[in-house]
Amino acid sequence: MANDVIIALDFPTREETLTFLDRFPAGEKPFVKIGMELYYAGGPDIVREMKARGHKIFLDLKLHDIPNTVKRAMSVLSRLDVDMVNLHAAGASEMMRAALEGLTRPDGTRPLLIAVTQLTSTDAAALKNELLIETPMAETVLSYAQNAARCGLDGVVCSPLEAALVKERCGSGFLTVTPGIRFAGGDAGDQKRIMSPERAGGSGCDYIVMGRPITQAPDPVEAYRRAVREFLG
Repeated sequence: MANDVIIALDFPTREETLTFLDRFPAGEKPFVKIGMELYYAGGPDIVREMKARGHKIFLDLKLHDIPNTVKRAMSVLSRLDVDMVNLHAAGASEMMRAALEGLTRPDGTRPLLIAVTQLTSTDAAALKNELLIETPMAETVLSYAQNAARCGLDGVVCSPLEAALVKERCGSGFLTVTPGIRFAGGDAGDQKRIMSPERAGGSGCDYIVMGRPITQAPDPVEAYRRAVREFLG
């Protein structure tokens, strides 16, 4: 897979999702992210419909449970033929290895599996005072990334601020999927650790995830194309 911009389809209904995607020309099929809001509203059928329409899909459900439960859940998700799924690295190594086993189909194929390190809405104060993690943010993210790499995962979700460090520590082939992307001068919303698409393109990010800056733009198609231009240079 080449570097790409992933659109977060953060809509509450199937109808709003299709209305948004129908704004794109027939031959333009952006990589999309189906998160908890849309998946809980539309279930597996919304995933199947997006695949039938020709989209690559990042299924962003952030699994985090005991290893056996995650393994069985991943086995179910693997049948949806998505391109990428994720879990929380905080679930630790046994859970990540179980997830990989469950996700792998009998023929050996599977979607990409990535681990969420720390949410981009989490800042250093919350890390220390609420999560009780004394290690600085960058080192925490790097430690989680190394655990994921040792378990055989394909990459991590991290902020764009840590992407280059993850590459240095885990290798150039270890994927970095980065939310928290905002156009220069745009509203940060609830994101704390952010970067523009242009800067992300030179900072070790393989995939950037953008939701509101595209979906709520006056011209979402042009906003998406701008993100692609800026990210890919």
